[in-house]
This record gives sequence, structure tokens and C-alpha cells, in this order.
Amino acid sequence: MITSIVILALVTAQRLGELVLARRNTARLIAHGGVETGAAHYPVIVALHAAWLIGLFVLAWDRPVNWIWMGLFVVLQLGRVWVIASLGARWTTRIITVPGETLVRRGPYRFVSHPNYIVVAAEIAVLPLAFGLNAFAAIFSLLNAAILAIRIRAEAEALRRASKVA
Repeated sequence: MITSIVILALVTAQRLGELVLARRNTARLIAHGGVETGAAHYPVIVALHAAWLIGLFVLAWDRPVNWIWMGLFVVLQLGRVWVIASLGARWTTRIITVPGETLVRRGPYRFVSHPNYIVVAAEIAVLPLAFGLNAFAAIFSLLNAAILAIRIRAEAEALRRASKVA
């Protein structure tokens, strides 16, 4: 029981810390001429992730941990750090493009266009699976896929527009 609570508290602290970093980076990007795209769907993403975390606290606080799934979740955290480090000051939870900037082609971006979304999609499934919450993992994975379909389209369009300006 205490292990589950500690894990969920650490994930929550990580996410809150990332929101602070994202706000700082967003403000800096906007100050340098950055333009936000997809602001209308952003609250849905925030609500989905908040519901996911709250749901995990409600359902998993007293459940045993499957350490194989938890090990995979830890590996995904390394992927998350790699993505954030690769984007540096350009990493944010919003879609912000700065005209004239070139696309990042280092780190995981050498291999795939949207590594962050791959990591997030996997996390949304894997952490609930670590607590044996299979239906929860499936439901939130489907909800996340629906919002990511909108998000990735919006981001691709924003990047296309920004590259035409450059």
C-alpha cells in the first residue's frame, strides 16, 4: 500500500515539476515571437492527464505493484527525460512555434517525429498496468489516442506553417 502511494506521489511531483518547466519555456518562446497553436484542445489534454492521475490515486493507492510493468515505466521515464533534454528550452506542454527556428533533429527526434507522444501513450497504459488496472489502462489509452489524433494534426500543421515562414 505505501509503495503505491509513494509511486503515485513521485509521478505527481514529476508532472507538477514539468508543468513549471513548461510554463517557463512557453513564456520564453512567446517572448521570442513564438506562436501558440491548438490552445482550444489544450484544456482537454490537461483534464485527461489530471483525471488519469486522480483515477490512479483513487483506484491504485492500496494495490500491489507489478515490478515488471513498473520497470518498464521507469524505462519510459528515461525516454521522457531524453525528449525533454533534446528539446531543451523549446520543450513545453503546448504547441509553440517560433518562426525561423529549425526543427530539432537530435536525440529521439533523429528517429521519430513525435517521441514525446509515444512515451506519453505508453505511460498512460503502463502505469495502470503496474497496479493491475487493465480496464483503466485501456479506457485512458483510447481517450489519449483520440486527443492525440487532434494534437498531432495541429502540431504538424503548426510546424508546416512555421517552416514556410523560415
